[in-house]
Amino acid sequence: MDKILVPDTSRRWDCVSLGEVMLRLDPGDGRIHTARHFDVWEGGGEYNVARGLRRCFGLRTAVATALAENPVGRLVEDLILQGGVDTALVQWMPYDGVGRTVRNGLNFTERGFGIRAAAGCSDRGQTAISQVKPGDFNWPLIFGMGNGTKWLHTGGIFAALSPSTAEVAAEAMDSARAASAPISYDLNFRDSLWKSIGGKIKAQEVNRELVRKVDVLLGNEEDFSAMLGVHLKGVSEDFAELPIAAYEQMLRDVAAAYPNLKLIATTLRTAHTATRNAWGAIALHQDKIVHVPQRDIEIYDRVGGGDSFASGLIYGLVAGKPIEYAVQCGVAHGALAMTTPGDTSMATLAEVERAMKGGSARIAR
Repeated sequence: MDKILVPDTSRRWDCVSLGEVMLRLDPGDGRIHTARHFDVWEGGGEYNVARGLRRCFGLRTAVATALAENPVGRLVEDLILQGGVDTALVQWMPYDGVGRTVRNGLNFTERGFGIRAAAGCSDRGQTAISQVKPGDFNWPLIFGMGNGTKWLHTGGIFAALSPSTAEVAAEAMDSARAASAPISYDLNFRDSLWKSIGGKIKAQEVNRELVRKVDVLLGNEEDFSAMLGVHLKGVSEDFAELPIAAYEQMLRDVAAAYPNLKLIATTLRTAHTATRNAWGAIALHQDKIVHVPQRDIEIYDRVGGGDSFASGLIYGLVAGKPIEYAVQCGVAHGALAMTTPGDTSMATLAEVERAMKGGSARIAR
């Protein structure tokens, strides 16, 4: 695999993420079905990466998305602005007053605790971003002179929202490639998104085409199996034991099937309980395996951990760091993001680098 492209530094954004941003409603320590109040956050698989890159790593990021023009959409916008992500690429769709034709997505999320697993219930039919079509975003202008981005990130959640969103993802990738901007793609399989439109067969049909346009591919073992049909051998259903040789072979199988890929990475997670996981990662770059062994971490809110792994990894690549640094940065950032509530990271770069060095949790004052 070739070296990751390092584009020029004169572009407006360090990363543009393409995907849905939903309003997350969080019952805190309670359950969705017994809640009497919710905290609100913004979140989305692709967006979380842009926000992490901005808030933790200080990069300039934007999100290409669409929202219904109503108070809920404006609340999501306000949350995005608080995260420092540029909203210049947000498209606003007229609201009909009741949501028959266009809506903003809602995502109810329980954190889980001990033997009670985290759980989510999304309400995202007919959302604004699911209705975008090729031509709705002016990608040549976005990637061209006067704008431009060092990196494009999108993923399998966005591609699953509708037939047209997969076409928009392909359109964005083609423009990014023409502008020499590297493309990362997080497979992020969600059974709830695919089951009514053809299941894993349709997921593989869509994603096999998109992955041929990608430079950096991310996922976990379920993602690679469900989205690409590449299976991990020798692993039990509960993933209690993760044979590294099997993961290495899986990555090599993906690389052989998609020679365009320059880096393939997968997180390594064993959920002992909802609040204690073993967490690490393994990556393949230039035919070399980079392995960050699992270590046990305490979990406060696991949602978004993989997205924070992605943003830490991308930061390392954009910053021109060694591949070992990039993978370790992703693991550390993901671990820290899971110690705070919400989808998005509250970590700082200093905290990430301290965790990468094995720093303790002694109070800093």
